[in-house]
Amino acid sequence: MALRLQGQGFDVTVLEQGSAPGGRAARLRADGFTWDTGPSLITMPWVLEEAFAAGGLDLWSEVRMRRLDPLYRIRWAGEERHLDFFSDVDALRAEIARFDERDAKALDGFLAALKPIYEEGLLAAGQKAFPSPLSFAALVPAMVRLRAVLPLHAFVSRHFRNPRVREAFSFHSLFIGGDPYRVPAIYGALVYLQLLDGGWYTDGGVYSLVEAMARPLDVRCGARVERIETGAGGVRAVWRGAGERVRPGVAVTNADVLRPHELLGRRSPRRRLTPTMSAFLLYLGCDRQFDALLHHTLLVGHEYREFIRDVTRGRGLPSTYSTYVHAPARTEPAMAAPGGDSLAVLLPVPNLRAGVDWASAADRLRDGLVRDMETTFGLSGLDASVRVEHRMTPLDFASRFGAVDGNAFAVEPTLHQSAYFRAPNRVPGVRGLYHVGGGTHPGAGIPGVLMGAAVTGELVAADAGVRA
Repeated sequence: MALRLQGQGFDVTVLEQGSAPGGRAARLRADGFTWDTGPSLITMPWVLEEAFAAGGLDLWSEVRMRRLDPLYRIRWAGEERHLDFFSDVDALRAEIARFDERDAKALDGFLAALKPIYEEGLLAAGQKAFPSPLSFAALVPAMVRLRAVLPLHAFVSRHFRNPRVREAFSFHSLFIGGDPYRVPAIYGALVYLQLLDGGWYTDGGVYSLVEAMARPLDVRCGARVERIETGAGGVRAVWRGAGERVRPGVAVTNADVLRPHELLGRRSPRRRLTPTMSAFLLYLGCDRQFDALLHHTLLVGHEYREFIRDVTRGRGLPSTYSTYVHAPARTEPAMAAPGGDSLAVLLPVPNLRAGVDWASAADRLRDGLVRDMETTFGLSGLDASVRVEHRMTPLDFASRFGAVDGNAFAVEPTLHQSAYFRAPNRVPGVRGLYHVGGGTHPGAGIPGVLMGAAVTGELVAADAGVRA
């Protein structure tokens, strides 16, 4: 966002409360191991190209991008076979055929059904603001006609019959905090875009993108915003810690969209958006590599649907584990100590509304999760191989990022919290104040956040009378 505004001629200062730019997109290093502690999956590289170009930069000159194929591997508890998700359609069809020949033949029809949802929904709707109910109403007939308002898993089930294939083509909404059994099928476009543009990795991890974007900007770290002062219907000043007052012409906030009323000193809004689940993360530096893991691996445990229901609806800690594992040393050995593995393990868990006592639960959950990875998924010796270990719980999301209820992915992407119903890109009732980030339209994930920045940037420029 800051890069776009600077490219449009605005004088931009970034106030970052952390010790380095990036917010949730951070990096952790220890004893020769490096981990991305935020997003790790890169899709839609052209969105990155546009964001860099808007700030006068060339993406491909700033970072080294590598295409991953297969993009990830999906393994199921108690089963020897796995599914490698290729961006090459023929290779993907062959993978599906190992589970169900009829489903393999249905792939083309499934992609044909997703294509207009991607083009008319994610692309067309994701690149414009929805300032009024009427603007959103114009989108609804097309989405109904395309069945994009069906629950995602139900939409996928219209095309595939094998339970594993259905899971493989509907889990993607979990990457942005959504239950695939409840989110609308418009999020099926996440499958289509992966096949269209592939999956990518940047040397140094996703944080290398943050570094490249931050280099030409005036970023002031350790600058926590305590309050936004308003007057005459607009932004008057931004107050930092120690009583420092900044007077911007325009303010763009990347704070959790569920709490702008706190920064503004206002009452909580009547309609309160629902935050997503949280996450329990382990960052493991291991003295050996685990061949069963690809760069991205999904380990789907027993009772998968019940697991998702428990964590997304705050029913307490799960009794089974379905996890995502990021192992970047497969692609870039320098991300781990020589001969070792740098593993980031993400387990979805309920947010703080569930009332879990994380001070006592974290150790037990860690041990249970690692033991499950060893016994259920064959990563024998994992625990003994760990030389460096760090973790994050919902408490860290709340304390470090100000995430309401310790959410991990901002606002839950249900039908009633998408597009017009998300936090708007313009903050209502405050002239010159705007939202950016995963909680505003169009949503979370690297492409969603960057597309949202473009939408907000256009609103800022239009309100200021600046020609792009």
